Amino acid sequence: VIMESRDFDFVIFGASGFTGKYVVQEVFKHCKTDGITMAVAGRNRDKLTKVISTAVGENEDEIQVEVIIADVKDFQSLVLMCSRARVVLNCVGPYRFFGEPVVKACVEAKTNYVDISGEPQFLENMQLKYDEAAKEAGVIIVGACGFDSIPSDLGAVFTQQQFQGTLNSIKAYLSVNAGPSGYGFHFTTYESAVHGISDVKSLSKIRKQFGHKPLPTVGPRMKREGFMHYLSFAQSYCIPFLGADASVVKRSQRYFCEELDEPPTQYSMYSCIGSMWNIFLMMVFGGIFKFLAMRSWGRSLLLNHPKFFTLGLFSHEGPTKQQLKESSFNIVMFGEGYPTGSFDSNKKPKKKITVKVSGPEPGYVATPIAIVQSALCIIQEKQNLPKRGGVFAPAAAFGKTSLIPRLHERGIKFDVLNHS
Repeated sequence: VIMESRDFDFVIFGASGFTGKYVVQEVFKHCKTDGITMAVAGRNRDKLTKVISTAVGENEDEIQVEVIIADVKDFQSLVLMCSRARVVLNCVGPYRFFGEPVVKACVEAKTNYVDISGEPQFLENMQLKYDEAAKEAGVIIVGACGFDSIPSDLGAVFTQQQFQGTLNSIKAYLSVNAGPSGYGFHFTTYESAVHGISDVKSLSKIRKQFGHKPLPTVGPRMKREGFMHYLSFAQSYCIPFLGADASVVKRSQRYFCEELDEPPTQYSMYSCIGSMWNIFLMMVFGGIFKFLAMRSWGRSLLLNHPKFFTLGLFSHEGPTKQQLKESSFNIVMFGEGYPTGSFDSNKKPKKKITVKVSGPEPGYVATPIAIVQSALCIIQEKQNLPKRGGVFAPAAAFGKTSLIPRLHERGIKFDVLNHS
């Protein structure tokens, strides 16, 4: 992996966006402790300057942060931006519309790249189109370095590491906990979901182009839960998780299997929804949402009235500071497999482990922590990164680094609850 000296360790692209602002604040913490040099980039100098002064506060004399003007519609401006950084932290979404030029510019400028996309179409398409070019350029391109999908992907690795045997499968259960002020998301996440649902067919086309062989299983195929089931551990009804996590974990497990010759673990993920009434509401709103998202007039309607169609959950204002402070997440992972030296594919897995990955508010507190620690791993742990450049899922890129303890130290905790 190439590590040329550049003007800046990190350039944060889209720094004045809702999530970008929080990423800048998170990077700023490391300017002093790790001697990180940074610049912010985007289209609007005034907005970017404002973001800097908010993040830097009274330390303006000590830390200089440069502003770089770059626009996804001006490819040359992106190449110039990328050529000044060791790692670009791309916070400009939806990535299906704005992500590819930045990836392409990073490959051209031989610059490492991380983003916070949770869009499988984008993530897998970038691997399909740029893995070979990134390999030749000697750069690491890693999508999904936010809450999508660091806790799941590295959580699966943590479970494998702690298992002491051969792990057959993991069933993961996500709970997002809001405080008294409720919970909120920013519009960009909603926009990505609207377009993601409308374009599910393109994902299967991308996957066909890879021509992957089915991943081998260590022991029996995992039995997946149906649309709805009750989890007594969480005292909650659960439905399959609709995010990118399972697909991201599978990409990492494929890398471990095909490139490192390590046994892959099957992974499925579910959302803890709470009561039957919540499930009913989700089915009603989900049905309306899907119906509208599949039609262009419906998408316009959804995108023009986010608050109405999500009962106030998604808005252009995003969550309040109080909501961020009060919210948290946890993912409980139930793993099962075989003790060391006793693997028999004809027998059912008997050994079990329960792991919990937990942390602060996922979208705008945990996400900046995750992307910044990922970027730090790239510049501080070259020896532990994949031996080649390429486009990777997070655990494939960072599974051998100290990312898990780094995150644990900063409040995204990885704990073994039970081992039997």
